[in-house]
Amino acid sequence: MSIPEFSLRLQHGIIGGFAPPTPNQIVTITGIPTQNLLNITSAVRPKGTPSLQDAVPKSISAADAHTAQLVAELKSILATIPTESPPGSQDIYGLDTSIAFGSDDLVWQNGGPQGCGQGVSETQPSEADKTKFKRAVEIVQELQAKDA
Repeated sequence: MSIPEFSLRLQHGIIGGFAPPTPNQIVTITGIPTQNLLNITSAVRPKGTPSLQDAVPKSISAADAHTAQLVAELKSILATIPTESPPGSQDIYGLDTSIAFGSDDLVWQNGGPQGCGQGVSETQPSEADKTKFKRAVEIVQELQAKDA
């Protein structure tokens, strides 16, 4: 099983108000099937500090069947769950976390580019959708935790 070419960005800390949100973590993952690699960059804002630390990049092999399975599961989850409408209106999954995913056959993003306000989305997820989104976040964290 090979990985697709894709780009992903997870941001924890998306709920804002009058001012834009202050992210606590940003993880980016880029799938490069020609090299069978995932390039992963992570930046964290330690509690009590005003900004994210410098991003830490690494590459992991996507040749591992478990890694490819996680990427496939993540993509299939995102293809089946809703996003808020209008974009950025509400954190409908309640995790203060957004995922933006793009590949040749799927573009999915929750939480607007400037985070989420305190509005109400016309689209609301089911409890099953919320469970799936939580699993998607767990998959990103699991991929990030893999050794280079």
